[in-house]
Amino acid sequence: MKPNFIVALFGIAILFMPYCDDTKGSNSTLYKETADSLKSIDSLNRVLLLSKVGDALQFSKDRSFSTNICCLINMQVHSGKHRFYVWDFNKNAAIDSGLVSHGCGTAPWSGEGSANNPIFSNVPDSHLSSLGKYKIGSRAPSQWGVGIKYNLHGLEATNNKALERYIVFHSWESIGDYETFPFGSPESWGCPAVSNAFFLRVDTLLQAEAQPVLMWIFNE
Repeated sequence: MKPNFIVALFGIAILFMPYCDDTKGSNSTLYKETADSLKSIDSLNRVLLLSKVGDALQFSKDRSFSTNICCLINMQVHSGKHRFYVWDFNKNAAIDSGLVSHGCGTAPWSGEGSANNPIFSNVPDSHLSSLGKYKIGSRAPSQWGVGIKYNLHGLEATNNKALERYIVFHSWESIGDYETFPFGSPESWGCPAVSNAFFLRVDTLLQAEAQPVLMWIFNE
C-alpha cells in the first residue's frame, strides 16, 4: 500500500471521529451539558447551597416530598450566572444548573435592571418574585417556551399567594443556556423562568418522581 494512500485513509478516519463520538446517544450529550453547567458553582455559592441542604431534606421528609431531589434557587447570585440548581440528596451534590429569571417589579418586563439586586414581594400585581419554599405542583400546558409549566404552591407567609399571582415554573425563549455575566437575564413578572433546554432536563427529573418536589427560592 502506497504511503500517500495510507496518509489519506488516516486523514479520513480523523475527520469522522467527532461524528462517531456524537452518536453515543442523547444521554451522553445531556451529561456533558450537565457537567459543563456545574462549572459555574464557585466556592462561596457552594457553601451557601450546602447550608440549605439539611433543612431542605428535613422539610421534604416532614412533608412527604421527594427525598431524591429538590430545586434550589440562590437569588444572591447575579442573574447572568447559573443560580438554579437541581440538588441530588443521595449524592449530596448539584446534578444540573441553569440561569433563571426573577421579577422585574416596576421596571420594564424582560429588562435586566435588577440583575444583582432583586426585590421580592408576595403582593399581587407587584411583578416581583417571592422567597420561600414551594411545592412543585401539577404539570400543565403553558403559552411560554416548550408549552409546559408546573404550578407552584407557596408554603410560607412570604410566598403563599403564588397560585393567586399565577407564579409558575416554565421555560422562556429569552433565557439563554450560557452565562451572560456581567449582563443579566431577562426579568419576568415574578415567575422562575428558565431556558427551554434546561427546563426539559428538569421536567424529565420531575416526571420521574413519585412524590412532590421541593423548590426553595432564597436570598440569605
